[in-house]
Amino acid sequence: MGLTNSSVKEDFILVGFSDQPDLEKILFVGVLVSYILTLIGNAVIILISSIDPKLQTPMYFFLTHLSLVDICFTTSIVPQLLWNLRGPAKTITVLGCAVQLYVSLALGSTECVLLAVMAFDRYAAVCKPLHYATVMNPQLCLALAGVAWLSGIGNTLIQSTITLLLPRCGHRWLHHFFCEIPSMIKLACVDIHANEVQLFVASLVLLLFPLSLILISYGHIVKAIVRIKSTQAWQKALGTCGSHIMVVSLFYGTIIAIYIQPNSSYAHTQGKFISLFYTVVTPTLNPLIYTLRNKDVKGALGRLFHKDPGI
Repeated sequence: MGLTNSSVKEDFILVGFSDQPDLEKILFVGVLVSYILTLIGNAVIILISSIDPKLQTPMYFFLTHLSLVDICFTTSIVPQLLWNLRGPAKTITVLGCAVQLYVSLALGSTECVLLAVMAFDRYAAVCKPLHYATVMNPQLCLALAGVAWLSGIGNTLIQSTITLLLPRCGHRWLHHFFCEIPSMIKLACVDIHANEVQLFVASLVLLLFPLSLILISYGHIVKAIVRIKSTQAWQKALGTCGSHIMVVSLFYGTIIAIYIQPNSSYAHTQGKFISLFYTVVTPTLNPLIYTLRNKDVKGALGRLFHKDPGI
């Protein structure tokens, strides 16, 4: 019994939205529905990209990886969030917090790089259409996907380990709904200025560097379309790149608000709602954006669910 009590005392308390109990009930329903849609939507994209011959292209290869990242990312956070929203218990074990920190940061970092890789793919498709198959060969696609995953794993091994090694002196009230570095370093009972600087530098590398590559890719795409001066080319490019631009805007717009800012401006409530957006809402919207704006995906869904028995 003593062991149980001591282990409970070491658990982290995820304050989350406990100061707004009425909001918790609404959030529980919203998060649950969003999570179910995330699992279904991304699983469908993985399924049709794997079995439909017309989707055996680099774009859908990377989209499959994005869907896998989104499923795993939300699963590392949402079940614990739902458990905490449904009742008074707001705790998470030290091990559970460590696992959540490592996994969610690895997947979030992977998505940053993966979105940059997808922008390069769109650049090759629009600017090098005649050489697209040669440029985006299977070996390069595998290598680029590997770089994205390894970047995420490498980043979390460094960042999460440093964060977990900080002395907390018994502090365990985490003003967040999951274990995330900006809020976890606040539990430290030592000067965390060096950690904040190190986090800021790491965020610059893994957020702004991929975002710069995305902007460069789309800069070349815009220049290529302007040279053609064709309305049809504009429409085709928008159809090719529009979904990716929307996903990038949603993901980077919210995650940068958390990681690229002075720690003092990281307001508890504001930060939690921004985090809620990129951890729960964005992974739900991604498959919707790609299916609603994409004729190939809609065609593949039609072939999957309305197969002609005579064919």
